[in-house]
Amino acid sequence: MAANNRRMSGKKGAQVGSGGQRRRGLEGKGPTPPAEMRKGHKKNRIATSKAKQVQRRPVARGRGGKGTSEMVVGRNPVVEALREGVPASTLYVQQFIDNDERVREALQLAAERGGINLMEAPRPELDRMTNGLNHQGLVLQVPPYEYAHPEDLANAAYDEGEDPFIVALDGVTDPRNLGAVVRSVSAFGGHGVVVPERRAAGMTAGAWKTSAGTAARTPVARATNLTRALEAYKKAGIVVVGLAADGEHEIGDLAALGGPVVIVVGSEGKGLSRLVGETCDYRVRIPMPGGAESLNAGVAAGIVLYEAARRRV
Repeated sequence: MAANNRRMSGKKGAQVGSGGQRRRGLEGKGPTPPAEMRKGHKKNRIATSKAKQVQRRPVARGRGGKGTSEMVVGRNPVVEALREGVPASTLYVQQFIDNDERVREALQLAAERGGINLMEAPRPELDRMTNGLNHQGLVLQVPPYEYAHPEDLANAAYDEGEDPFIVALDGVTDPRNLGAVVRSVSAFGGHGVVVPERRAAGMTAGAWKTSAGTAARTPVARATNLTRALEAYKKAGIVVVGLAADGEHEIGDLAALGGPVVIVVGSEGKGLSRLVGETCDYRVRIPMPGGAESLNAGVAAGIVLYEAARRRV
């Protein structure tokens, strides 16, 4: 009778010969999302509240001003930015996203770093935030970069009892070149980089990535007018040396590189602008026996920085 009751019961259980369908249905779900990502969890509510407060908070401006916030979109770019230590305020993850290895790594990197809000958002919201770009369900918000003032770089050198050793970029518009210069300045003991406020590359996520983390310890200053900033350096006793293909001096012959100096690097195509070139105390050239017409701005800066650092030892 007991067996008959079991057959007539309305309860459903695993059936013999099901082939383990229930078990397979649980496979491939990945690890449990962090508490900040679980809707309804206390930490999720706190993270959401903090993100809204950050968005409403007015932007404070420093002596050199701030850049604009930036969005890194797509699974590979987001993971690479997090690996390289690009500053980030919020990681947006699409609701019901396929939890593949890149998504899991992005969540893990953000959680390990700390200070990054994890926000779950529906696809239409991410489409709106990225203006319809192919975000693949991951969007990383990079906060505005806080620039130094050109005077801050020289003052920091004097505070350390050293001669200022600075690079200024004139007309360099590729953020990767800026990142490469920041990396070289850090490698050769420089005190920072100056960029113009307009028509020039800024500290974007691309620049941060190319700097390979050195942007965290090498300041970038922004000048409203680069020519006036260079003139102010000259009044402070700092020699301004411009890098030009037709320069009057070779880098190996210029003793001024061993003292307080600002090295000015122009764009690969146009070189130094007229006013900036006229402001320089010296114009130097890099001898190129191979006959190349010009060098990438990042490469050229690295060569001159090496020569200057060699003289300063």
